[in-house]
Amino acid sequence: MNLITLPEQVTEAVRKVIGNGPIKLHEPSFTGNEIKYIEDCINSTYVSSVGKYVDQFEVELSKFTGANYAVSIVNGTAALHLALKLAGVENDDEVLVQAFTFVGSVNAISYCGAVPHFVDIEKENLGVDPVKLQDYLTEITAKLKRETTNKFTGRRIKALVVMHTFGHPSKMDELLEVSKKFNIKIIEDAAESIGSYYKDKHTGTLGQLGTLSFNGNKTITTGGGGAILTNNLELARRAKHLSTTAKVSHKWAFRHDEIGYNYRMPNINAALGCAQLEDLHLKLEKKEKLFNEYKFQFSKIEGVSIVEEPTDCKSNYWLQTIKLDLPNLALRNEILDDLNSAGFMSRPGWDLINTLKPYSHNPSMTLECAKELFSCIINIPSNFST
Repeated sequence: MNLITLPEQVTEAVRKVIGNGPIKLHEPSFTGNEIKYIEDCINSTYVSSVGKYVDQFEVELSKFTGANYAVSIVNGTAALHLALKLAGVENDDEVLVQAFTFVGSVNAISYCGAVPHFVDIEKENLGVDPVKLQDYLTEITAKLKRETTNKFTGRRIKALVVMHTFGHPSKMDELLEVSKKFNIKIIEDAAESIGSYYKDKHTGTLGQLGTLSFNGNKTITTGGGGAILTNNLELARRAKHLSTTAKVSHKWAFRHDEIGYNYRMPNINAALGCAQLEDLHLKLEKKEKLFNEYKFQFSKIEGVSIVEEPTDCKSNYWLQTIKLDLPNLALRNEILDDLNSAGFMSRPGWDLINTLKPYSHNPSMTLECAKELFSCIINIPSNFST
């Protein structure tokens, strides 16, 4: 009698949920007013960074997330770069960030001339581990006036970037307590988590600033695009000013009062976003339905489970994620090979950023959990169920 291997069981579970391949990991869904709004935008000739859809998109984003202000940006990495600048991150500062993340989150820190400092994650939320972080900062830092300094490098530790991994909210209450204790600013990288909530508050609205991404593979898309969320009026005004090359308003003159950035979202992209936002609730319902179908199938398989939304949280389930019960890189790769060979596009978690050449010598705490999860995690097809 031939026993069915775990990779074969996983592939069959995916097939039972979504049918036969080929199936991509994640695709955008255009089922509403996208064409109508884009045609209107084209007919108006306002297709660049000025136009009614930019303003409308920001208003609707603010309403949906509960943030007082939303500022649309050309992409998620640019939004995070600008948010770090707004938080006061300067050249040679250190910024804490998890090593298990997308490289764009870390590159944004480097764009500021700052130094990414890698911290570990925890298993339930896949986000920064607040207990390990507090213990680590207690060990390596000193207080100088109101600033926290790394005793070993002499650099100021200015901020912590908290990412909500695959749409699952991080432990914000605990992380906010750590940030308060050490006087470190929190910027939320909510690129993957529009529609996710931590204790009834939308991700990206709990820190000083939050950022979103609307890349083509996200829950809603503007083609390329991102946004900054904040409850602070002055920060919102600064974000708009800096993202429009710091141009001073004038009828005809080109006057710029500081170094700014050409980061504003084009009107034609915002038109697409307005239509996508109208159907966001339906998209989130389909995401949850897909998760429940996967959960049922994987509950029958020993050795692997699906990652669920954390306690007291509501996840958007952007990418459906399975996790081996025990770390086993060889087995993870066998499952990935079987899935992709069957036409089900799947991928591992990101390589830990501290293993990449540009960041291999950056400061880092020990990363036991991140290393373990790297050997366990697989993202499986996450398109909107019908």
